[in-house]
Amino acid sequence: MKNLKNRVSRGTLSLTLTAAALAFAGTASAGDCAMKKAQKSAQYTATPATQVLGSSTQSNIVYAGTHSTKKSTIVDAAVATESLSTLVAAVTAADLAETLSSPGPFTVFAPLNSAFNALPAGTVETLLQPKNKHQLQDILKAHVVSGNLSATDIIGLAEKNGGTVDVQTVSGDTLTAIVAGEMLYVKDESGGLASVKKADIMKSNGTVHIVDRVLLPK
Repeated sequence: MKNLKNRVSRGTLSLTLTAAALAFAGTASAGDCAMKKAQKSAQYTATPATQVLGSSTQSNIVYAGTHSTKKSTIVDAAVATESLSTLVAAVTAADLAETLSSPGPFTVFAPLNSAFNALPAGTVETLLQPKNKHQLQDILKAHVVSGNLSATDIIGLAEKNGGTVDVQTVSGDTLTAIVAGEMLYVKDESGGLASVKKADIMKSNGTVHIVDRVLLPK
């Protein structure tokens, strides 16, 4: 991160990488979410960060450096973090806890409680209702990327491609990672911009990056 400044180049570039993506499907009978692996070509595109980011408050990333243990999963990390309790409740209501405890690996952008509180009044309560489980699943899956991507991995891809890089979530939505100064941002398809507050919480089945905004599908 020390050498990030002044390394964002101009122009628009694109890079096609082949990666494994996970497709999630809910089962009507048990209400569980199953997954299957599929190989697909993910399109990584980039534009100068200044064009995508606009003006935003700058602050540094905190790197957790919490390394994996044989039994500690992404879900365990969320449960152990008080500021992610709303996310834990949402994952439980959406029947995704078992899936996110599976081998993966996954990269999860985990919204803070304050991010959920910033949604319009009544949104969280409505999403947690059983009848809205599939909508809740869609939102949560828009925070999950197949594969194990550290902040260094994401920043490296972005730096090579003009300062931004698009990554596909398991829901099929696109997140745009943006490097600006000493910060890493994530932009959703609705135009919402989240900053990574704590990066690289590394667990046995993937990595968690804590963000300050709920990432919404288009």
